[in-house]
Amino acid sequence: MTRSLPLVFLPGLLCDERLWRRQAEALKDIADPLIADLTQDDSVAGMAARVLASAPPRFALAGLSMGGYVAFEIMRQQPERVTRLALFDTSAAPDSPKRAALRRASIDSLRVGKFMGVTKRMLPQLVHARHVDGPVGDEVCDMAQRVGGAAFVRQQTAILGRPDSRPTLASIRVPTMVVVGADDVTTPVAQARVMHEGIKDSTLHILPECGHLPPLEQPVATARLLRDWLLAGEGAQAMAA
Repeated sequence: MTRSLPLVFLPGLLCDERLWRRQAEALKDIADPLIADLTQDDSVAGMAARVLASAPPRFALAGLSMGGYVAFEIMRQQPERVTRLALFDTSAAPDSPKRAALRRASIDSLRVGKFMGVTKRMLPQLVHARHVDGPVGDEVCDMAQRVGGAAFVRQQTAILGRPDSRPTLASIRVPTMVVVGADDVTTPVAQARVMHEGIKDSTLHILPECGHLPPLEQPVATARLLRDWLLAGEGAQAMAA
């Protein structure tokens, strides 16, 4: 009988537990999932510390986009607690000057206007074209409204202040899986390759017809990848125990 594996999920910007809900449900036969709340802090260090305070002593860690930035911070703060790492549609690099300016502008806009969340106009930056109209696009917009403007400002502030994680990639020694949507325009495949090449023995998976949010766009394929990642080496470990 397979033992239950502690698994912590880290959502992205303007995402809540619904981002990972289908994977958490699909993996309950082998995992004990916890979906972290990344809405309370305005630094990735604070987010990571909050996750570590509520997480099991040792756990597998899966983060998407901003969640990946927090995952890198957890690997800096307490790497000994992480048994394996999954990085979805994220980047080890800091923002370009242009991207940082856009983030600051989005924060400034809330001082003079109403929080609009994720609009239909923004959806093509987040999901594949086939998901813009339909339940996936609707879910993305609904999550953003639930997270709200105040948390959006905290999250954008945290993202702007995050450190460059590229110098620490070589220090990651746990089994690592890098996943990216083939059509992700927010954190493109090239950025996934940088992480894959920098983390020794990591695996890289590119999901076709998928944008920035595989857990919503490709839920079955995402759950399958996570299952294989969680179980890889478990048999040998159980025999050695």
